[in-house]
Amino acid sequence: CDRFRWYVCNTEQLSESLQPIFVQSYLDQGTQIFLNNSIEKSGWLFIQLYHSFVSSIFSLFMSRTSINGLLGRGSMFVFSPEQFQRLLKINPEWKSHRLLDLGAGDGEVTKVMSPHFEEIYATELSETMIWQLQKKKYRVLGINEWQNTGFQYDVISCLNLLDRCDQPLTVLKDIRSVLEPTRGRVILALVLPFHPYVENGNSPEEFCFQCIEQQVNALPVHF
Repeated sequence: CDRFRWYVCNTEQLSESLQPIFVQSYLDQGTQIFLNNSIEKSGWLFIQLYHSFVSSIFSLFMSRTSINGLLGRGSMFVFSPEQFQRLLKINPEWKSHRLLDLGAGDGEVTKVMSPHFEEIYATELSETMIWQLQKKKYRVLGINEWQNTGFQYDVISCLNLLDRCDQPLTVLKDIRSVLEPTRGRVILALVLPFHPYVENGNSPEEFCFQCIEQQVNALPVHF
């Protein structure tokens, strides 16, 4: 398939306020390495059979996320180091003080961002994913703790989380309340079209958007 088409966006369909700040991404070496590794792992027949067997047993009392954390799989890829730097318009040597990664999973995306920060904090619901984060030496905060630490964050990442939590609008408001007001930046990744699925309960308490165009254009309004 033509993987370069994954990054094609018709900016004319974005609102006038979003068009000038759109950052075009690309299929770079870091992304290609992730794809190659994923394809290779999918061909490991006996490992896949083992994972399927374990998943079928543990799914009786564990969430899919926790099972993935236990098996060391399900890592998320959002951007490569180069794409992250391009998005924030920073160079490889750029440093800041404090990063918060909400819903960090196993910390693989956190690892991409971490070289640029002195202090790295993360949140996660799954106990096995928390274990993975702690193995990487990240400071894990409770889901009701990060908003009340008494300090602010220079960068807050919320990557593919809003469609997996039951109060996405509250999360956005809380992010704004703890973001450093003069230099703070939020990195928000959202799967579109927006289709919420809450792993515990399956139904969100808050709803955000309607069609895809409205979803993209409404994000700045809600934040």
